Amino acid sequence: MSRIAYVNGRYVAQRHACVNIEDRGYQFGDGIYEVIHVYGGRFIDADLHLARLERSVGEIRLPMPMPMASLRLVLEEVVRRNRVKEGMVYMQVGRGVARRDHAFPKVAPPVSLVVTSRHGVPYPASIEGWNIAAITHPDLRWARRDIKSVNLLPNVLARQAAKDAGAGEAILYDPATRMVTEGAATSLWVVDAAGVIRIPPLGHPILPGCTRAALLAEMAAHGLHAEERPVSLDELATAREAFITSAGSFVKPVLSVDGRPVADGRPGPVARRLFEIFARHVKGPPRNAPGAALAA
Repeated sequence: MSRIAYVNGRYVAQRHACVNIEDRGYQFGDGIYEVIHVYGGRFIDADLHLARLERSVGEIRLPMPMPMASLRLVLEEVVRRNRVKEGMVYMQVGRGVARRDHAFPKVAPPVSLVVTSRHGVPYPASIEGWNIAAITHPDLRWARRDIKSVNLLPNVLARQAAKDAGAGEAILYDPATRMVTEGAATSLWVVDAAGVIRIPPLGHPILPGCTRAALLAEMAAHGLHAEERPVSLDELATAREAFITSAGSFVKPVLSVDGRPVADGRPGPVARRLFEIFARHVKGPPRNAPGAALAA
């Protein structure tokens, strides 16, 4: 069955989907994207992702392409037409089609919206075998990393550097301060040498991860605490545990960094517990189901 995409008001076979060559998202990266994990046909943490989408488009002075209720219906329909029970739904909002000029068009064109969905890796049954090796890599991205922009070339190059090194993620750091920011496409957590769960604080240098926010809320409900404060490369090197989170990584232990094992090179007790806590969040009651939370 051909995959179906939503492109600017039409549902089309994805192999035939296209955008205008003067689309500003294509020419300038003048757009925003979001990804939501789908589990059992349910949308996980949809409210967090859609709120971040709305914030990001506002930060680049771009209007939403349609009312939020209508966007939720489009997401549902794309997932339904692609028969995705476990996977991802991706949305991209851009400034539209206009004659090439760096400044915003004098007359704003219609905002573009593309939505696709695909099958993906199901939530792992166990943390065993669910892990990753990482490298460290200078953070060369623009200053407003809190905006989920489609400008991802530095992330692409960092991920490729990780792949070239036989790793699955690049942990980015500020070359001037040697402070860790996040992964190329994930949020980074550590359990430091004193046993404290830590995550770099939010701000312009870091994307506010939705899985990060959902996990922090679940931790609070279970009486667990994480300190949001900077993590240096030296502290990463001496950490008891390290793990990443994202809509596709869930909670994934980092077992080595730059070829050196993290602690004993096995998933630690904190990552194990948080993996199980987040599994219950993902597999829990259908509060995020299409027609339920999406219509809320």
